[in-house]
Amino acid sequence: CVTSDVQAACRDTTVTQELLKEGFHRDLLVKVELGEDAEGCAVAARTRLPSGIYVDPYELAMLQQQNLTKAVLIPAVTDVEAPEYLARALVLVLYLDADPRCSRCFRAAVPVHARYHRPAEGTHQALVVLESPEVLLCCCHGHLAAECWEPAEVGAPCSAENVGPCQWHSTTHRPAWEESMLEVPVGLREHSSLVCALTLLTTLLCASLILAATCRHGHFS
Repeated sequence: CVTSDVQAACRDTTVTQELLKEGFHRDLLVKVELGEDAEGCAVAARTRLPSGIYVDPYELAMLQQQNLTKAVLIPAVTDVEAPEYLARALVLVLYLDADPRCSRCFRAAVPVHARYHRPAEGTHQALVVLESPEVLLCCCHGHLAAECWEPAEVGAPCSAENVGPCQWHSTTHRPAWEESMLEVPVGLREHSSLVCALTLLTTLLCASLILAATCRHGHFS
């Protein structure tokens, strides 16, 4: 059977991703084990970041200057202050480094940050689902097995330094992966009235204290 021969020749590419640390500020670690040797090839992971999570472009630029990570953010400009319900999804192309302990293995990490969400009803957590990235290869020698890899229909820059387009290839077999989920703390919607009332009272109290101090110690002509 041709299908069995292809599956025997093409070892599945496996992708794992982990969200390290706790809280709103995490590190996204992506690890890839290719189904075949890719010596001389550039390996990248292209992933969609939903609106509930983002990469800070200023932090990314600083890390790239220090040669700590290589990535391209699409679009390059994003509002880091926007809450989840006013933000939009991003595309991250993360360029992976070879793992010296494994000839088929590549890995890279990048800081990611959770956005604030709307208050929820009956729960203190909102879930942000991070899908598995697409594995991309760019090889100058063109020795990739045609039955294992096909031209990728994605627009990905050649590298973090060269944003020109390159011919990337992606695996034709689905890698083994699981979705990563980030739990973001949120307020309770039923507490909205209490929070608004306390905020208003605090604002009025502070304004009154400022006004009283101004009248007592201020100099008016």
